[in-house]
Amino acid sequence: MPPKDPHRQMEKLRKQVLGCRECPLHQQRNMAVFGEGPYESQIMVIGEGPGAKEDELGRPFVGRAGRLLDEMLEEQDLSRDRNVFIANIVKCRPPKNRVPHKKEIETCFPYLEEQISLVDPSFMILLGATAMKAYWGSLKEKVGDVRGRWITEGHRHIMPTYHPAAVFRNRSYRQYIEEDLKTIAGKYRELVGG
Repeated sequence: MPPKDPHRQMEKLRKQVLGCRECPLHQQRNMAVFGEGPYESQIMVIGEGPGAKEDELGRPFVGRAGRLLDEMLEEQDLSRDRNVFIANIVKCRPPKNRVPHKKEIETCFPYLEEQISLVDPSFMILLGATAMKAYWGSLKEKVGDVRGRWITEGHRHIMPTYHPAAVFRNRSYRQYIEEDLKTIAGKYRELVGG
């Protein structure tokens, strides 16, 4: 049996996502948004779903919140170009940027699970309540109750934090996100040796 080729598997998964018609979200999309970053990243960022700009360009986190996320990642010497893979819970934009429905999340979640399996990150950052609740199911806590704390699953360290879009509603959230990214970057540097 030939060894697994994660890059080939990821490209196969990308084609599946881009052609997916499993839920009604595909009917209004311009482009499905697979994800972006090196497939061997040790850090994976997971958001809710594509917005208008992401739907237009087929890339995650490229609108206003995405630019802020990139800026905050860069402050910690992290980037989707070098060491962070970015994905979303759902791969198609919900109409008017509404929160994805439970059935839409359930339909799309296996794609994310496969991405996590193939990237196999040591660290995962869950951005916002939708990502946190979709990942853990029936979690009752709010992001503010659990942000900044590690949750360990096997070899993986997971930290929820606020979604960058929340900063545009409440500027104080930026400080919390920056603190969490600093903690994650510190742990990451320990792992990679500097």
